[in-house]
Amino acid sequence: MEYAAIRHFADKKYCYAVEKGCFLFRLETKKGDVVKVILHGQEKYLPIKFLDTRQERQMEIAYSDNHIDYYEVIMDIDAVCFRYFFEIEDASGKVTYYGNHNFYNDIITDIDKMFDCPQNLREEEIFELPDWAKNKVVYQIFPSRFATDKDIPEEIWYQAPIDHKADLKGSLKGIIDHLHYIKELGADILYMTPIFSSNSSHKYNIDDYYSIDPSFGTKEDLKELVSKAHELGMYVILDGVFNHTAVDFFAFKDIREKEEKSKYLNWYYIEDFPLVMEWGKKPNYKTFSYAAFMPKLNLQNKETADYVIDVAKYWIKECDIDGWRLDVADEIHHAFWKRFRREIKSVKIDALIVGEIWHFAGDFLEGDEWDSIMNYQFYHAVQDFIVAGNLSVSSFVGRLNFMKGNLNKALEGYLWNFIDSHDTARFSHSVGNNIEKQKLAAALQILLPGMPMIYYGDEVALDGGPDPDCRRGMLWEEERQNKEIFRYYQTLIRIRHEYAVLTSGDIVKQYEDDTEGLIYMERHLGNQHIAVIFHMQQGKVELPDLEGRRNLVSGQSFSGCLGDYEVAVLI
Repeated sequence: MEYAAIRHFADKKYCYAVEKGCFLFRLETKKGDVVKVILHGQEKYLPIKFLDTRQERQMEIAYSDNHIDYYEVIMDIDAVCFRYFFEIEDASGKVTYYGNHNFYNDIITDIDKMFDCPQNLREEEIFELPDWAKNKVVYQIFPSRFATDKDIPEEIWYQAPIDHKADLKGSLKGIIDHLHYIKELGADILYMTPIFSSNSSHKYNIDDYYSIDPSFGTKEDLKELVSKAHELGMYVILDGVFNHTAVDFFAFKDIREKEEKSKYLNWYYIEDFPLVMEWGKKPNYKTFSYAAFMPKLNLQNKETADYVIDVAKYWIKECDIDGWRLDVADEIHHAFWKRFRREIKSVKIDALIVGEIWHFAGDFLEGDEWDSIMNYQFYHAVQDFIVAGNLSVSSFVGRLNFMKGNLNKALEGYLWNFIDSHDTARFSHSVGNNIEKQKLAAALQILLPGMPMIYYGDEVALDGGPDPDCRRGMLWEEERQNKEIFRYYQTLIRIRHEYAVLTSGDIVKQYEDDTEGLIYMERHLGNQHIAVIFHMQQGKVELPDLEGRRNLVSGQSFSGCLGDYEVAVLI
């Protein structure tokens, strides 16, 4: 038995309340090393000679990633403080007892050698998430390139490749005019990259957080967009660029003018003067990356933090937006995000808070900061499997299971699963415009739990290389659109909406076949029972036992055969 691989902490990751009186416990072991785990527990303050509160429950493997088995059990507790330990057996029959980070040969009877779980504390820390957002489909819009209400020659709108300076005159009114298109696709949530005053096409260098960029429209246009989206049953998320500002933002502008005499020195991280702002030279102040035109805000300074939080609350109160996606969110300290959550939820209790982070984000997802993240673990897994071709099917699933095994179970329906964005090459470009590969990637997004985030134009096979070419004008003329892939996206989203079992059902059977390139899973919820099959490679695979069942993707009886990168949803 590999003791070094056995891991548990009595904290919000491994021991937490699912609801009042109901707790989840998690234990990590080396993959394949352990055959049986039993959780033993009892009340701390009631000696068993007076009242025997002992209980035991067998734990099961909930997930396995590429290295670790995650054993879990959910059990009811009624205790002031629950003390517990684990009985662990390996394949050779060896048994060890694990409590309070130590291993013992004999069953543990001393409560001080057990792990500790104060029930009230954990219940007060329950991760409360906006019900409306769970498993919803997100549609990402880059406003300057999505749609316009002005007359733009086709050679301007459809220029390819495209650069940062191209002015396509995208606008909020243009988005309003196409809300029914987004609704027809089936999306539930509009997420727009920044719309505030800025001198760039991307607007990630903001000079006025209280003004809509004039090229996009006005505050009244945003109000109209949100109102009409709500009428259609959709929600609107804005992009919060709170890590850095533009150099023309009032506070930094004052520093540029007054240097050491500026009252805003503590709003930024200035090393010395004069400021080094020349292209190709390292700035002498902290920035986003080393971009001199994006100076980093000092959010440890209360005045700065107050300003940012007031901005975030202002747009919720003024325009009734439904939440924030937070840019470069992992480069801002935890204390600020804890306060941010409290303040935002005080204005709109069910506002959604989503952090941008390109790596694992467990420390931001413990219930007191963000509600979700842009799931780059999903993105990289899809890239490595479908684009690069350097993962096996089981390794791909292991990558996804790493997230499940290391986050609160409630988060599974909230992770933003995407295959490309305004920061990456278009997926269609990455796979050489192989439509079958893109359809497979879309199916992995849409048919698994989480919040699939579709980057505008993916649904019609919009092409584009790495940033900035991934930000081309949306394909609006029908002859430019791939109607086949649009119908495919639309079909998958419709299935997702109609069959809650896809995203909320219990997995009753699942396996991966590296040779055949298959992921097979069955889910059950109420009277719904469904099988989802992903064929993850070229060639054909025969599944005769499933022949004759209705395939929701094709709308026909399943032939028992799947072709290149083909997906089936069977009822």
